[in-house]
Amino acid sequence: MFDLNDTETAPTRQQPRRKPQKKITPQRLKNIGLYYLKRFESSTENLRTVLHRRINAYARENPEWNKNEAYEWAESVLAEFERLHYLDDRRFTEIKVRNYLSAGKPARYIQNKLRAKGIDEAQINSVLAEEEYNPLAMALKLAKRKKIGPYRPAESRREFRQKDMGTLVRAGFDYDIVCEVLDYATEEE
Repeated sequence: MFDLNDTETAPTRQQPRRKPQKKITPQRLKNIGLYYLKRFESSTENLRTVLHRRINAYARENPEWNKNEAYEWAESVLAEFERLHYLDDRRFTEIKVRNYLSAGKPARYIQNKLRAKGIDEAQINSVLAEEEYNPLAMALKLAKRKKIGPYRPAESRREFRQKDMGTLVRAGFDYDIVCEVLDYATEEE
């Protein structure tokens, strides 16, 4: 047994050392952006956030460093990526809308997610209109995937109606669509 007051025999815990941030340069910002775009499709605003986060992390460790100059470098990197079509908000929006629709997500959910990525409302609505968004079909797709509403066994449907309604409303579907889905008759009946 050891004495807790005895510092020589007491075990010590060391904090893991974090590696210092690499110096931010225009070329480094460009490499960070290219590496990110190699792994993910991104909107301009989202990539701007990624670059600013790296700049701020370096600036925290080096308070004397001028991060405003680095923000200008980030803007020039973004402009170059847009010019080279590495970044295209329209393409990003189309891909995301297609993916969300295939997963049965409602328009409200899609709009909120894309707005969070910095896509403007007009562009989101334009792409949704081109994709011929049908809220009833999306709600039925979600209900089928979750086995709720018309895809639940007939004997337990009435018992779980409120729960199923809550699930669909929380997913972002309008009340009218939810009621229509819950009253929908499937082919299995």
